[in-house]
Amino acid sequence: MNALSPRSGALSRVLLDVLIRAGLIAALAMFCFDLFRPFLNLVMWSLILAVTLYPLHQRLAARLGQRRVIASIILVALGLVCLIAPVGLLGASIAETIRTGVKSFEAGQLELPAPPASVEQWPMVGEPLYSLWLQASQNLTWAFQQLMPHLKGWSGIALHHAAGIGTGIVTFLLALLIAGWVMAEGAAGRRVAEAIASRLFNPALGPQMVDLCTSTIRAVAQGVVGIAFIQMVLLGVGFVVMGIPLSGLLALIILLMGIVQLPVVIVVVPVVIYAFAHFGSGVGTIAFAVWTVLAGLAEHVLKPLLLGRGVAVPMPVILIGALGGMISNGIIGLFIGPVMLAVGYALFNRWVQGPEPVPSVILPAD
Repeated sequence: MNALSPRSGALSRVLLDVLIRAGLIAALAMFCFDLFRPFLNLVMWSLILAVTLYPLHQRLAARLGQRRVIASIILVALGLVCLIAPVGLLGASIAETIRTGVKSFEAGQLELPAPPASVEQWPMVGEPLYSLWLQASQNLTWAFQQLMPHLKGWSGIALHHAAGIGTGIVTFLLALLIAGWVMAEGAAGRRVAEAIASRLFNPALGPQMVDLCTSTIRAVAQGVVGIAFIQMVLLGVGFVVMGIPLSGLLALIILLMGIVQLPVVIVVVPVVIYAFAHFGSGVGTIAFAVWTVLAGLAEHVLKPLLLGRGVAVPMPVILIGALGGMISNGIIGLFIGPVMLAVGYALFNRWVQGPEPVPSVILPAD
């Protein structure tokens, strides 16, 4: 066989150098990502909070004479108060309930009230529920013996989720502090984001992608938090009017469940059952049940309206991205999913439209 020509040998050496450099860069990128991965959720939450709160930060800084650092400190302080106060109230209420229950159990005073007679008249489940409830009220030890085998498998799951909630709260607090620093450097952060997007796409498309990501994050945040707040108000008003005990605490739990995308039916159904059991099946109770069910289902109507608001992408794209991201990556995917799908949709739409035609120049005749 003929030996390789000098030109072919030079090309082989250049290709080998390129492959070695690419391999070293890929190894360095993987090593850096492995070091950064434990802080990925914290950084993502910080950016999401900073992007969401930045318009409010700008308005506050303008009122303070463009003092961006002071505006960030005020927003972070307000955020900490709004987060720590409800969590502290919820934790204190749970601790007090547990303490009271333990004292009653030790004193032999823990008892279950007998069911109202109206429970037996409920369709389908009335008679067995009344019988079970009555027997449990007469012999609470028997009820614990019946429930313990079923609760053993769920105890570990409950502890795991409780630990996850605590970790999430701490992460959110740290993310809020970092978001304050990011908002104080918002202009510089915007320039860096546009520079990165311009390198990934092109100088003309980069700022448009940054605007798209920003508007998508804000729309999802407003949709999630806004819907949770609306449901809290609607259900809380119904609880107060009906005279449900601990109405404020239940409304707070509904707000937190809406933010973390848990179904509020977990709270709504027991409250409705309690209302029928203690207030009877009158017109007021039926109206309360209908109001509570409609308020609990309001998210299915409001979510399509609020999630796609102010975004230059069709609402179904944002909604599919939010639901798919939440299913695959949890609550953080609720924000990442719509952003990625919106960027992909914009790029695909631009590719379908094709390059812009170059205007022809008509030269004057000689």
